[in-house]
Amino acid sequence: MSFVSKNRVLLVLLVVFAAFFSGCNRKPAASTNGDGSNGADGGAKKTVAFAQMENTGPWRIAESESMKAEAAKRSGTYNFVYTDAQGTTAKQVSDVEDLIARKVSAIFLAPREAEGFSATFEAAKAAKIPIILIDREATGTPGVDFVTVIKSDFIKEGQRAGEWLAKQTNGKAGIVELKGTTGSSVANDRSRGFVEEIAKSPDMKIIASQDANFTRAEGQKVMENIIQAKGKEITAVYAHNDEMALGAIQALKAAGMNPGKDVLIISIDGQKSALQAIIAGELNATVECNPRFGPIAFDTLERYWRGEKLPLQIINEDRFFDASNAAQFVNEAY
Repeated sequence: MSFVSKNRVLLVLLVVFAAFFSGCNRKPAASTNGDGSNGADGGAKKTVAFAQMENTGPWRIAESESMKAEAAKRSGTYNFVYTDAQGTTAKQVSDVEDLIARKVSAIFLAPREAEGFSATFEAAKAAKIPIILIDREATGTPGVDFVTVIKSDFIKEGQRAGEWLAKQTNGKAGIVELKGTTGSSVANDRSRGFVEEIAKSPDMKIIASQDANFTRAEGQKVMENIIQAKGKEITAVYAHNDEMALGAIQALKAAGMNPGKDVLIISIDGQKSALQAIIAGELNATVECNPRFGPIAFDTLERYWRGEKLPLQIINEDRFFDASNAAQFVNEAY
């Protein structure tokens, strides 16, 4: 064998040995979701996101804090991503699309409106990313377009409010309805339940019904306008949430009317300031709608990952607060 041939053989052997030892020392690649977190079957942290519709008002803030707090308790298992759509449906859709592109492991979604998420659900299904709706519904098929929806029974909330008001007024009232965000499932259902219940009493009439967008400022402004138009015809107010009811109380007081006595007021949510208003005699009652979704949301997701069959809706059980128990529960309210 020539000197050149021997050198070629040695060179080949050196390359083979180098490749062999390099392969022995190489660690296997980690399975990731594309955002740096390990996948659902990787045994390490998964990235879970919450797409919030907005973070204004006590109820919505309490919901966000509950989700963040529960994620922090389970920080050994999850990375947590939070988005705030700032009250804009288009931005919320964009937020969810971005989360899908980041290949998160799962998404909790509190949809601002019922419509507008069909294409988003399709994209999530294609990416095999489960979506769980919390506190509101969206148009789609549970178990197909999204895993399930966790919420209160909004129709029942409206029915409970109507039933209470009918009893308190002996079935006769001129009612102002302050409605939530137009197009939201919660506003639609709370209105439907209330209207169905008061229909049992022919002398209970809704004399004005207007959207005040779930905010105290708009509740006050809308109520001021209705007072100017309807005046003494108003004997009751049904507000879709406590914030609008508290705004209505300010408008009634400014007009020289006596909220809680001359005008009965019932609302929904059960926030601390509402229970304080009940104690003060200015608000008569509120149907609870618990915003603390964190524990049940994460428990439900883990049940899904274990392969358990989930109901298409998971309904929270809520309480009712009036003068008989407001002082008892005010300190535990949000």
